[in-house]
Amino acid sequence: MSFSKQHLLGIEPLAPAEITEILDLADQYVSLNRNEHKHADVLRGLTQINMFFENSTRTQASFELAGKRLGADVMNMSMQASSIKKGETLIDTALTLNAMHPDLLVVRHPHSGAVDLLAQKVNCAVLNAGDGKHEHPTQALLDALTIRRAKGRLHRLSVAICGDIAHSRVARSNIILLGKMENRVRLVGPPTLMPTGIADLGVEVFEDMREGLQDVDVVMMLRLQKERMDGGFIPSEREYFHRYGLDAEKLAYAKDDAIVMHPGPMNRGVEIDGTIADDINRSVIQEQVEMGVAVRMAAMDLLARNLRARRQSSQAKGMLA
Repeated sequence: MSFSKQHLLGIEPLAPAEITEILDLADQYVSLNRNEHKHADVLRGLTQINMFFENSTRTQASFELAGKRLGADVMNMSMQASSIKKGETLIDTALTLNAMHPDLLVVRHPHSGAVDLLAQKVNCAVLNAGDGKHEHPTQALLDALTIRRAKGRLHRLSVAICGDIAHSRVARSNIILLGKMENRVRLVGPPTLMPTGIADLGVEVFEDMREGLQDVDVVMMLRLQKERMDGGFIPSEREYFHRYGLDAEKLAYAKDDAIVMHPGPMNRGVEIDGTIADDINRSVIQEQVEMGVAVRMAAMDLLARNLRARRQSSQAKGMLA
């Protein structure tokens, strides 16, 4: 087993072989999830706590389902109404969690680096479910699995990531992963939503949607959050869709067999035309949701194996002492 990480905090620390190992195991869990009996017992006896300091129904539900299908005891902590609101620090939260003896901790937080800080203070495996503008590793992994299953490979493809690049942790994680797997990455969006210095990551940057989509294999649309619409980043929703929304006319510039992706939830008529989103011949958006459960099962399985190995090693050393 090449996957040796204690936590899954981002794509950046992962080697290509580790990414491939997660995806290979996730493929097996896709098959399990399509069976009548969808349960395994690899996490039996382990406790999984989901801590979401930001609301995310889809990601939290996916992690919860993944843990339960693997046999874990799963608890959701509602951080929106917790003592965090009363001034409790992240360190205090970590100490409280340690007293509960969790084995897997899934954390989503609005501040970049907060999940990494928690990981340094708890005695369990931590999975980053999205931290600020930093990373969203399991989203990039599920996108990678979706691409690999649709295209038969995850290398030497041309991928266009379109929309609000500047504020997107999904874009950042995907740029890193696709780069590690030797793909050509194009970023398409208005200058107001493109971070400065982004070309240093080895990507091509386009302001014109049609030029950016020319002959690509994958079109990955990003969500435009409402605060961006109201914050002067775009002239109007109608103008944004006209220039950067994916419709049949723009999609025609991509390859004939190009797939269309979106991390969800979608703003139909803003980032993507509803007809394109629902086109079963081009859109893999529903497949992304399915792959999300399988990828999170694989990630927790691998982290749990490493956790158990470390604990066994520690116990052995204690007995020798």
